[in-house]
This record gives sequence, C-alpha cells and structure tokens, in this order.
Amino acid sequence: MRIPDRDIMSGLVKGLAVIETFSAAQPRQSIAQVAAASGLDRATARRCLLTLAHQGYADYDGKFFTLTPRVLRLGTACLSTMPLPQIVQPELDRLSDRIGQSSSVSILDGDEIVYVARAAQRKVMSIALGVGSRLPAYCTSMGRVMLAALPEAEASARLGPGPLPGRTGRTLTDPATILAELARVRAQGYAVIDQEIELGLRSIAVPLRDAAGRVVAGLNIGAAAAQAEPDTLVSDYLPALQEVAARLRPLLR
Repeated sequence: MRIPDRDIMSGLVKGLAVIETFSAAQPRQSIAQVAAASGLDRATARRCLLTLAHQGYADYDGKFFTLTPRVLRLGTACLSTMPLPQIVQPELDRLSDRIGQSSSVSILDGDEIVYVARAAQRKVMSIALGVGSRLPAYCTSMGRVMLAALPEAEASARLGPGPLPGRTGRTLTDPATILAELARVRAQGYAVIDQEIELGLRSIAVPLRDAAGRVVAGLNIGAAAAQAEPDTLVSDYLPALQEVAARLRPLLR
C-alpha cells in the first residue's frame, strides 16, 4: 500500500534517519558525521539530535552525541509483538548446547539482516552480536539464504549496482557474482560463508519457512575458521540445522 506524500511527517522521517546512522561501528558521532551519514543538512541534523537529547534518546557532551538505552524501547516494542523470537529461542538454546557453537536467527530488512534471537557459546567475531544487531545481507550466510528466496529482480535491486564494500579480501563484491551464488544457494538449500564478513569466521545457514512454505527468516551456526573447514560445516552442522528448521516450520505463521 502506497501512502500519499501529504500524510507523511517529514520531521519524523528525518529523525528516524538520524537514529539509523548510529551503529556498533559509529556509536559516538558529531553533527557533521550524522549529517553526512543521513544525507541531511547540518542544521536539520542538529535539530534532530538536540530533539533526541531533549527527549532522553541521546546524550550530548557538547561535541558528540550517543544514543541512550531509552532508544531500545523502540526496538523492544517491535520485538515484543513478534512471536518469532519467542518461538525460536528454545530451539537455538538446545542446538547450541548440543553442538557447542553459537547459533542465530535473523530476518531480512532491506539490504541488511537483523538478529532477532541468538544463543552464544563463544565469541567468534570482533564485534558483539545480539538481538537487534545488523549486518550486510550480501556477505552473511543468513542474508544469502533469505536473498535467495526472493525473485531474482528483487534480490538484484537490494544488492544495487555495486561494487559492494569488501569486508575482507574474500568478500564477493560483484552483484552478478553474488546473484550466481544465490542461484546455487537456492538450488542446494543452504549457504556457506568462508570468512567474507570477517577473517577467521565461517558460517552455514538454512532458511526458516513458515507453515505455508514462505521463507520468513534465516538460521545459522557460526564457527571459528580454525575449528571448521567449509566442508566440515556441511557435514557436521547442516543436518542439525535442517532438523531445527523442520521442527519450527509448523509453528511459524
């Protein structure tokens, strides 16, 4: 459904754009940094940031802004209305306990994945991952199984013209190459990532389908590259992932 432009609050749109510029990589930003990241002019970015600070959603030390825990209310309100995290978390806990590796479930949001549930066994990435964390879809195993479920034209649109940023020297950055990989993922039913998101990390993911067969999320296991070769991920962990996906399918709507 397309909403008429006259019904859109431009101020709210700008405020949300400002909030979205903050990330694990950029938790503390100046007005100039936020303006550049959001595409807003400095004056508008300043007013948005000062409004967030006035409402308690940001802290301001005179030069830099940081988001406060209050902003979590926005995400918590959304997650509390989603049954998916509550449904999958017990399965993730059992899976991670059984195999001794971290497991996660994420959904696709534009060109990113958003973590909605996670069971961590050990830290395998330099950044901390938790519910609400975002990563690029094109170079993550969960992102690839969800992109592979889209019509090719839509997947291509989400990738854009490229080249995409190379997170490591192993990252696929050419959209045509990634689309070819998505075709392979679609045919085999799983995706393996070999140190494309971060050196030293490998992962394998399968799609989570609902009772009607639609892909609604991705389920993955991440392991240190020193512990598991790509073929080992498939032989040792793919059956466990497929079992969990099969158990969850009747529960997902």
